[in-house]
Amino acid sequence: MCEERTALSNRLRGLLGEYGIVLPPGLAVLRRRLPELIEEAGNGFSALLRRLLAQEYRRLQDLDADIDFYTQEVHRQVRASEPCRRLQALPGYGPILASAFHGQVGAGEGFRRGREVSAWVGLVPRQHSTGGKPRLLGISKRGNPYLRALLVHGARAVVTQAARKEDGLSRWINRIRAERGFNKAVVAMANKMARMGWAVLHHPGPPQSA
Repeated sequence: MCEERTALSNRLRGLLGEYGIVLPPGLAVLRRRLPELIEEAGNGFSALLRRLLAQEYRRLQDLDADIDFYTQEVHRQVRASEPCRRLQALPGYGPILASAFHGQVGAGEGFRRGREVSAWVGLVPRQHSTGGKPRLLGISKRGNPYLRALLVHGARAVVTQAARKEDGLSRWINRIRAERGFNKAVVAMANKMARMGWAVLHHPGPPQSA
């Protein structure tokens, strides 16, 4: 639904752009300005376009309501789930990621170690041999793309915040970022998050390192 809402927002902006109306980024601006533009008499909109914009605006409102409802439902279920609460004690895990990770991994019994989870999600480097020497390529991007995207999103927030911190994890992140760049640090953190997530699900107790 979030992707559908983004696509709808882009479509509406495209329609408005054809009439020379360019709105600042953000859904809040679109929600505020669209009803005003539909009612505005001097913008040259045809009756058919006004009807289309009004219909699309109602669809945007419906998507907002649906997303709010399901987000709150996920939060409620996560609060009631002890494994999800353990996951949220880890860096980068919010309610949505905790719910998705637990839903996909369960108690972790399908994996022998955290690295297998990282490989399953698609967050381990691919290897290619040239002249007998292994070379690391980009991440494999196998597994569940939605779960991988959530892990990367959470990792990006952790890496961004690490620049202002001095704890052990932040120093590790900042070292990778300095040596290999921001994106490589994000992937490394997402990899670590997958391993740590498996650890707390497979070995209940205080959060464990990857």
